Amino acid sequence: MAGLQQAPHLHLAELTASQFLDVWRHFDSDGNGYIEGKELENFFQELEGARKGVGVDSKNDILGDKMKEFMHKYDRNADGKIEMAELAQILPMEENFLLCFRQHVGSSSEFMEAWRRYDTDRSGYIEANELKGFLSDLLKKANRPYNEPKLQEYTQTILRMFDMNGDGKLGLSEMSRLLPVQENFLLKFQGVKLSLEEFNAIFAFYDKDGSGFIDENELDALLKDLYEKNKKEMSIQQLTSYRKSIMNLSDAGKLYRKELEIVLCSEPPV
Repeated sequence: MAGLQQAPHLHLAELTASQFLDVWRHFDSDGNGYIEGKELENFFQELEGARKGVGVDSKNDILGDKMKEFMHKYDRNADGKIEMAELAQILPMEENFLLCFRQHVGSSSEFMEAWRRYDTDRSGYIEANELKGFLSDLLKKANRPYNEPKLQEYTQTILRMFDMNGDGKLGLSEMSRLLPVQENFLLKFQGVKLSLEEFNAIFAFYDKDGSGFIDENELDALLKDLYEKNKKEMSIQQLTSYRKSIMNLSDAGKLYRKELEIVLCSEPPV
């Protein structure tokens, strides 16, 4: 523990949204969206120390056992890393807006539905002013009282979490990190992201008549082919769930090129 900069706020009984983000930024030192490796060791040691009010010896074998138990409990997808949504389960938060989000937009389908409602210009981004409306509606749905300063704090906190280039807008895959890991179908696509050229070729293959959209059955076939090509396993239940989630971006059963591009491409369309 010696030589480490003390992490902020870990001793507190409850954290505000801003304090939670300070903790996240402190440990996710490389900014890749995970607490992993040495970052994870540092986090666990400081968390143990803060909770006991004493330092913890990192060479103690008991610490290793405790860390395994800790990861088993909180690392829901067993990838050996802690994600932001998982950290929200670990640290007690005042008015936990992350958990509020997850309780009321608890599935990928609901998330995509909400996204479509607020990404009004179909740009693949939610702008800062759209995000504020999104959070306001979410808090109303959750029957959580809030005032303007608190809403502003939540909006700014989420922007600070995800708006890495400081342009005041958020992409679909960035916002989806607020979902529970097991529900986040967009995480499953991280290993199969397509370039724009690859996407155009595969979309043209399934859009036989050149109408600019595909239907649910064509999307089903496209997803199956995509997963087989990338040698990834997917059950019928998963396929059905992913298809349903993506079809929430459709317009009366027509899934247009731009909507699917947001999900499958490396970068959102500009």
